[in-house]
Amino acid sequence: MQNSMHADYTPVTQHRLLGELLVERQLVSTGDVQKALSFQAQFGGRIGSVLVRLGALSEDSLVPVLSEQLDIPMLAGDEWPAGGEGVRSTLSDAGCSLDWWLDNGIVAWQVEEKGVLAVARDPLDPSVNEALDKAFGQTWAWRLARSQETERLIDMVGNSRSRGDMGLDDDVSHLRELAEEAPVIELVNNILAQAMDQRASDIHIEPEEAVFNVRMRTDGILHTRMVLPASRYPAVASRVKLISGMDIAERRLPQDGRLSVRVSGQEVDVRASAVPAVHGESIVLRLLPKERKDLSLEGLGFSPPDLALFRTWVAEPHGVILVTGPTGSGKSTTLYATLEEMNQRDRKIITVEDPVEYEVDGVTQIQANSDIGYTFARALRAILRQDPDVIMIGEIRDLETAEIAVQSSLTGHLVLSTLHTNDAVSAFTRLVDMGVEPFLIATSVRAVQAQRLVRRLCPHCCRPTVVLPVFEQMAGSLVDEGSEANWKEAVGCPRCQGTGYRGRLGIYELVDVTPELQELVIAGATAEKMRGLVNAQGGRTLRDDGLLKARAGLTTVEEVVRVTGGMTADE
Repeated sequence: MQNSMHADYTPVTQHRLLGELLVERQLVSTGDVQKALSFQAQFGGRIGSVLVRLGALSEDSLVPVLSEQLDIPMLAGDEWPAGGEGVRSTLSDAGCSLDWWLDNGIVAWQVEEKGVLAVARDPLDPSVNEALDKAFGQTWAWRLARSQETERLIDMVGNSRSRGDMGLDDDVSHLRELAEEAPVIELVNNILAQAMDQRASDIHIEPEEAVFNVRMRTDGILHTRMVLPASRYPAVASRVKLISGMDIAERRLPQDGRLSVRVSGQEVDVRASAVPAVHGESIVLRLLPKERKDLSLEGLGFSPPDLALFRTWVAEPHGVILVTGPTGSGKSTTLYATLEEMNQRDRKIITVEDPVEYEVDGVTQIQANSDIGYTFARALRAILRQDPDVIMIGEIRDLETAEIAVQSSLTGHLVLSTLHTNDAVSAFTRLVDMGVEPFLIATSVRAVQAQRLVRRLCPHCCRPTVVLPVFEQMAGSLVDEGSEANWKEAVGCPRCQGTGYRGRLGIYELVDVTPELQELVIAGATAEKMRGLVNAQGGRTLRDDGLLKARAGLTTVEEVVRVTGGMTADE
């Protein structure tokens, strides 16, 4: 994080304290500021940098407040130098060697009609200001820049190590030193904080030949957030591997790691994965906030009739309830929200998961570990002796787990679990394919729910639109005649990072296992025949539910088509 000030800057003491401003804007708490002051007294550093390093807030939240406090403009996009040559020329003509400027973390360049602009790692250092005054007189001014922006400028100007010069990174001690450098620590912390501020679920750090990209998955879509020189990748990768418990020296085999960290004022569990690729290791970080304030069934996107039906299912004393869908469709979130609602302390609830993603107070959560033979099936056999009322299985992956789930339901337990299938009725054929007897499936499975996630329209910038008649007709057939349509389209604004969407909601297909459906399952009917029966009994498909939500102005037709597939929004 870079503090900044003008060459003719008046003393900071005349300005309000940074901690006061941050507390006033509810970006940090008073306790955060006190911790930062204690850290500063012991180890030094600027208070803003300390707050970022302690995980109290992100640099993206800090820099605008600093800009206001110090009355210094942030570095604008049109002020960036076109390339390294102009910066090198400005610094080389300033009376000191280029190496001296870069070693001190200072970059300056000429901007037409604005004079010389400068950024530095520590612009409040008096010696830095004296050097710039001596070199440029009164014709220069500071700009406030984020850490990664300053480092990008320094790398661009220094034209530092090419990939061919990176042999010394093979030295493990050198890698560890890189990982412990303050700029690297701040960069990794800021990547995590930026991801939390933007509600990202995953961070992808992907090396290429000359650069490495930092992409973040927000609302299910990947967005590039940083492009940094490849020379900085070994330090960033080493830092991530160090804090997540991986072996820094091992770069030939896949590794997994975990860490708990405080980011932007929130406690977060991070699952890390490193996989060797052509230009280095591809690193992915899955962010799992420990506190989920929005974890309730009402907030998931159920329509009122579907929510009432789902609650009827989970109120049953026994049976298997399956939630199906591909990876990333929100199955685990649905189950956790269900557990939160069921957890009234009058029933024993036990989960078997791999891994445990969120901790739920009052629920016994078990972490399976196949590496030591502690599989789902083995854990399930053990917990049946724990007198459970409700059992949640993270995923039914094999025949043994499926059979224990079915037997548990038949002996008086309510079992919640997930399956990877494309729609609800495919769950029955999937269990048969695993080897479960059809009559056991028919008698134990109470209900199946398929789901997907669509992006929710940003309420600040969406606007009314007209859709093709085919969609109007499809959605109109699902509602009462005369009900008003509210179709909208995505636009994009600063609050949604220009995407037009903010947040996600579920679209659902709920299948109640009726006696007629039980007969088809026992008879070994195809998924198509079962689907026909469900439709004849008034069941809605995923697309039906999605179009109803688009008609209500919650999402767009394009989103529903993107997620459910099979047709285009303009056909």
